[in-house]
Amino acid sequence: MAIDLDAIRKKLNQLSGVNSKRRVMWRPTEGEESIVRIIGFTDNDGNPFKERYFYYNIGNNPGFLAPFQFGKPDPFQELIDKLKSEGSKESYELAKKLYPKMRVYAAVVVRGQESEGVKLWGFGKQVYQALLNVMLDPDYGDITDLQDGHDIKLMCTKQPGRMWTTTEVRVRPKATALGTKSEVKDWSANMPDLDSIYTLEPYEKLEAAINAWLNGSDEEEEEKTTQEHRRYTSDTSSSKTTTASNSTNDTSQSTKTYDDLDEAFADLDDDMGF
Repeated sequence: MAIDLDAIRKKLNQLSGVNSKRRVMWRPTEGEESIVRIIGFTDNDGNPFKERYFYYNIGNNPGFLAPFQFGKPDPFQELIDKLKSEGSKESYELAKKLYPKMRVYAAVVVRGQESEGVKLWGFGKQVYQALLNVMLDPDYGDITDLQDGHDIKLMCTKQPGRMWTTTEVRVRPKATALGTKSEVKDWSANMPDLDSIYTLEPYEKLEAAINAWLNGSDEEEEEKTTQEHRRYTSDTSSSKTTTASNSTNDTSQSTKTYDDLDEAFADLDDDMGF
């Protein structure tokens, strides 16, 4: 039997901490401008980004990777389907609380921190749509191209009176190379493994978490859960906005988004155990 060198390399990285969460996860710092270059994942059927769905805010658990997206039995989806089939308003409202939230991940090199290697940047639907729209713009095209791609400026701010941060995505108009040949070779060979960062929990553990959430009798814990739910998963459709503009003083494309789950998933990135 032939030895799977990729599997051995992956295991070695896990044991040595190369793919540890604290080492590879990155997010923009509020109030500061960051410049990154996205490196497309090459193992994702042509999509340079990777989508993952999580069940968030189920009791004290920081988050669960949804099994259904990998074609595996999913007790959350089973309960959602059952609640929806009941047809009552109460069942529908409970099912909505269980809906998974999408998180998108890009491999990036942070300018000014190139020596730290490739990082994983997680963001929500609005930023994802903004980046995809840029890539469909013929003035930019494939911003992840190693030789003729584009760096991205990010500014993360929180407006007074708002709970969520605003992420401004501005693509730099000049096409540049990702780095030197040796840098590109090194970065391409040492891409973080998203699947070693977020792993599936066993069906039984997910089922137990659902039952504990549904049948919890601790009123204090129940109130805490309710408050967390309001904080992270309340309906913010009235406050979500996406605007795009071309400044007369800057030929780059700018998109401002209210990515309301960023803070929730920042907590998930910080707290999820491995």
